[in-house]
Amino acid sequence: MGKLWPVSVKGVVLDAEKRVLLLRNERREWELPGGRLEETETPEQCVVREISEESGWTAEAGPLLDTWVYEPLPGAKVLIVTYGCRLPENSPPPRLSHEHQEIALFPPEEIDSLTMPEGYKHSIRTWCRRGNEM
Repeated sequence: MGKLWPVSVKGVVLDAEKRVLLLRNERREWELPGGRLEETETPEQCVVREISEESGWTAEAGPLLDTWVYEPLPGAKVLIVTYGCRLPENSPPPRLSHEHQEIALFPPEEIDSLTMPEGYKHSIRTWCRRGNEM
């Protein structure tokens, strides 16, 4: 049997101005909020929990956007699962947690210029193209 990969569930969250929530990690890359799927939760529960822990936002998981394999470090592969997420109106500004170096909101047109895995960019484009449906 081959090596099992960890699963990381990420969320594309847009604020009222349609800006994308991103976090800068220790590798100086921007990433979507999210994290490791725990044994007792569904992927949707995981993404909601992680968004809350990392930004203070109470989001709702929407549709599955994409799955892909990411290798952040040589030999360390992670299965990434991304969801489009909805944010209630009048949400407060996001707050930075201890898990990241920086937190920011970006207009979709700035995403391509950021240092970020292409898979995240694809998920952001997909959710923005759907017009934050549902």
